[in-house]
Amino acid sequence: MRAFVLQAAVTEAPELLRCHQKASLGRRVRGSAAFFAHRRVTDSGSAPLLSHKHSGTLCGERRLVATMAWRSHGQTNEQLVDALVRNHIITSPRVQDAMRHVDRGKYCPQGTSPYMDAPQPVGYNATISAPHMHASCLELLVEQLQPGKRALDVGHGSGYLVACMAHMLGEQGKAFGIEHIPELTQESIKNIRSDHPEYLSSGRVTLTTGDGRQGIPEHAPYDAIHVGAATPSIPAPLIDQLAINGRMILPVGGPFHQELVQVDKQADGSVETKSVMGVIYVPLTERSDQWPVR
Repeated sequence: MRAFVLQAAVTEAPELLRCHQKASLGRRVRGSAAFFAHRRVTDSGSAPLLSHKHSGTLCGERRLVATMAWRSHGQTNEQLVDALVRNHIITSPRVQDAMRHVDRGKYCPQGTSPYMDAPQPVGYNATISAPHMHASCLELLVEQLQPGKRALDVGHGSGYLVACMAHMLGEQGKAFGIEHIPELTQESIKNIRSDHPEYLSSGRVTLTTGDGRQGIPEHAPYDAIHVGAATPSIPAPLIDQLAINGRMILPVGGPFHQELVQVDKQADGSVETKSVMGVIYVPLTERSDQWPVR
């Protein structure tokens, strides 16, 4: 399976690359290293802080992706997806179709830049991930996000990725999301209702408030699981809720050393894991740590 090697260009977006420029972040991943910062921001709407370090030489086909991350911007959703395709982040027609069908602008608050290839604040010390990371995770899960299957998004945030999953799963599929901030759950429902209300009315999308580390056992098993925040280790309940031949994608690690990990459950129930790329996500935390009661 190919690795998604996403390289940023400082000259393209200098305003995005202004923190954590530390040599300790450098780590080789299949001949190169990529780091993506999904940092919490304040509710004032201040820009998210992003970082990237790269080392090593790209060769062969990897030169084709040497300029793609953080550069897939647009003024509209169509332009954004066009850029993601042009920059070889989206390669599957099904992922392309889903991201064209679900308008990212409906899932970002007013005053943000939904079609910039960067995380955007969605309130409650949370962000919606950069488009290239959503596209990459959907590509990694494309074989599991088949019509009629079931998927779970842990830390669904604005509801965007759940909606993309629902589109890929078709009318007979089920996409579930869990978020520990109830206000975000309600905002996500509003967002999906403004974009594709039929996903909610038909039961294709179900959003729940709770501890995402525990998953949603009553709706398991899931063919695809996506976790949108970093955990020190892979939560056992999520492994238990992964279907046979299912796949989970999640960031694992601490604040400055994380890997995007692919977890595959085999036909005999055993689990295989592999590192896909280096990343930096916000941690999967307790609700009180992310948004204390005011």
